[in-house]
Amino acid sequence: MSNLQWQKSSFSSSDPNQTCLEAATDPSGRLYFRESEDPETVLTTTPARLAALLHSLR
Repeated sequence: MSNLQWQKSSFSSSDPNQTCLEAATDPSGRLYFRESEDPETVLTTTPARLAALLHSLR
């Protein structure tokens, strides 16, 4: 997982003391999410599962 290219939202503060949600994808399309404050804890899912979660939340 160390070769993932993590991205922050453009809405995130540039202040390094503020935590932000970071996201990444791998070549197979899996999605990875982490909190910048705790980068060792990573949530992994697929686009279909994330879409199902968002659909159920609506």
